[in-house]
Amino acid sequence: MLSDLWQALAGVPAEVTTVLVAALPISEVRGAIPYAITLGGLSWPTAYIFAVIGNAIPVVPLLLGLEPVSNWLRRWKIWDRFFTWLFARTRRRGKVVERYEALGLLLFVSIPLPVTGAWTGCAAAFVFGIRLKLALPMVLCGILVAATVVTLATMGVIGGVELFTN
Repeated sequence: MLSDLWQALAGVPAEVTTVLVAALPISEVRGAIPYAITLGGLSWPTAYIFAVIGNAIPVVPLLLGLEPVSNWLRRWKIWDRFFTWLFARTRRRGKVVERYEALGLLLFVSIPLPVTGAWTGCAAAFVFGIRLKLALPMVLCGILVAATVVTLATMGVIGGVELFTN
């Protein structure tokens, strides 16, 4: 399956693939930047820029649409269970957001680990009632910090590998 995906993306420019990978909820910048630098062959500044753009694309639609979409979908039992699970999980994982609100949202999105990032940060902003005018800049700044951490880590790994192979 992964080889099928790789073959499908083989003709797609690395910049486009980086944006797409960064826009996905699981990979975000923590998957896009290592891809772009290692497999995509992009320079680190180019990888950083395209990953940040890709990760930022879903932020406004998520912040504006999560409440109306979840309210509409909750009419069906399966979706009601899903959103109940999602929001309970977000509350459990979002203690820093609950405690520090907008600043906590920035910190939460900045940590490039699984179950943190822009997608979960937008859900946390909704769950904890952080207004759009506060949530948007905090999520976007968090993306910049996370992308910086991931870029530095990726470059450190590459530098370490080059050190031992030369």
